[in-house]
Amino acid sequence: MNLHIQAVHFEPDRKLLDHVHKKLSKLENVHDRIVDVEVFLKLDNVVHQIKDKVVEIKVSIPRHQFFVKQSSKSFEESFDLALDAVLTQIKRQKEKLYQS
Repeated sequence: MNLHIQAVHFEPDRKLLDHVHKKLSKLENVHDRIVDVEVFLKLDNVVHQIKDKVVEIKVSIPRHQFFVKQSSKSFEESFDLALDAVLTQIKRQKEKLYQS
């Protein structure tokens, strides 16, 4: 599994990166054929005031791609919400495969 974390217009601290790496390790338990995971950390600016922290997660597996975008007041909360959403998408897709 290739992991890419990209912070847009800021430098993330070690604590945030550790949080992301630790949580993303759960993806391997859900699906064993994950090829690529991209995480984008962004600041949602409204006229030079930082409003929300936005996290986008893109997960690629053979023949499927999942994308989630979440925002909240902290990166950790946004990331956790996005990860839960992408995990739900992956589990649904996996169930559809086994039902057919």
